[in-house]
Amino acid sequence: MAKKKEKDSGAPQPLVNKKAKFNFELISFIEAGIVLSGSEVKSLREKKANLTDAFAKIKNGEVYLDSFSITPYKNGGYTNHPDIRPRKLLLNRKEIDKLDKQIKEKGLVLVATKVYFKDNRWAKVELALGKPKKLFDKREDMKKSDAKLEIARAMKAKNYS
Repeated sequence: MAKKKEKDSGAPQPLVNKKAKFNFELISFIEAGIVLSGSEVKSLREKKANLTDAFAKIKNGEVYLDSFSITPYKNGGYTNHPDIRPRKLLLNRKEIDKLDKQIKEKGLVLVATKVYFKDNRWAKVELALGKPKKLFDKREDMKKSDAKLEIARAMKAKNYS
């Protein structure tokens, strides 16, 4: 008899940037709040957003998330938000100074890796300090993942034979 899947707690699944891990060597992660309008929150809850090219910039001591696309809410009316705009991130002054120092000294990039709702209330963005990968690094990662997949297939075939 097939097992029934348990219902989830109602919290929306996080929006994940799969390209970030492929294009960057992710070093450290930090969680930040994000300033959104009401219609943006509703669209995010419906997972109507694209995080693929999103990155963060530090301007005048504040952190902004650029290239994060949230589709306008279908029932938003005249109060709807623009699709792409810089969105302010909420971080401590110490955290911002630390990130700014690392970006300037080491040549790192702030990449958005995940957007989710914490405690089903607050919209949060997971940022990662990343170092851009070269083409040969990407090829090496693809070879490793292919090898892992082949091993998993062989193990599965051996167990079922």
